[in-house]
Amino acid sequence: MYKDGKITVFLVDDHEVVRRGVYELLSVEDDIEVVGEAGTAADATARIPATRPDVAVLDVRLPDGSGVEVCREIRSRDETIKCLMLTSFADDEALFDAIMAGASGYVLKAIRGSELLTAVRDVAAGRSLLDPEATARVLERLRTGNTPKDDKLAGLTDQERKILNLIGEGMTNRAIGEELHLAEKTIKNYVSSLLSKLGMERRSQAAAYVARLQAEKP
Repeated sequence: MYKDGKITVFLVDDHEVVRRGVYELLSVEDDIEVVGEAGTAADATARIPATRPDVAVLDVRLPDGSGVEVCREIRSRDETIKCLMLTSFADDEALFDAIMAGASGYVLKAIRGSELLTAVRDVAAGRSLLDPEATARVLERLRTGNTPKDDKLAGLTDQERKILNLIGEGMTNRAIGEELHLAEKTIKNYVSSLLSKLGMERRSQAAAYVARLQAEKP
């Protein structure tokens, strides 16, 4: 089932101390072998398909992207690679994204070492660690169209929604300012505010979000 009888694991976390800790925890186990590590989404996306691990343990938040994006990308290339999402805090938004990306599990970094080992083994064996109740909530939102993103969208002002849509069209702050007859600095402040409300850090995330909203429209 596994290479040389061992579960092969690839670790992705931008904090070296966390990564080393998980490495030490896993590597002493007779049935687990860590075959690679990465600290960025770009590095992970490039290296994971080459090592073809049984399980990729992915930090949800990375400096240049998201572990969820990495999960989606590598599973689109090789569905045999199972993904276990590791995060500092739990919320339905992140769980929603993890489920949509095809992750097998979603665990908190506060998890005990023995529980993480069990999680890796369970995911490698093809079992899902996604909490049934939380999954049911997410799937219900999918069916009704009331996703967590829609909840966040409700918190934006009309002006912020306009600017978000223009970001989705690929417009720069300067271009948006010209479109709305506002100073570029004012637009920058609006963008910072709407990104904060959406729980995002970069314009590219906002643009991808708009594209997904439009794709979900009937």
